[in-house]
Amino acid sequence: MNISEETFIANLGIHVRQLREKKGMSQQDLGDDCGITQNQVGRIERAEINTTIKTLVKIANALDIEPKELFDLPLK
Repeated sequence: MNISEETFIANLGIHVRQLREKKGMSQQDLGDDCGITQNQVGRIERAEINTTIKTLVKIANALDIEPKELFDLPLK
């Protein structure tokens, strides 16, 4: 199965938002824990930017999950 980069990034953003909300965190909380801005968190969740692996590792750490869990998402 092939998936476009845009679709993958969009699904990743949705998944990050779902995980963040499940932890009861705001975008500001996640950004503060990652050392990035609330604006950047929002842009990742809305798939407006293609973020780095380094930032994804920071997000995973802030969410207290393994980085690979960020990629365990349904592909639509």
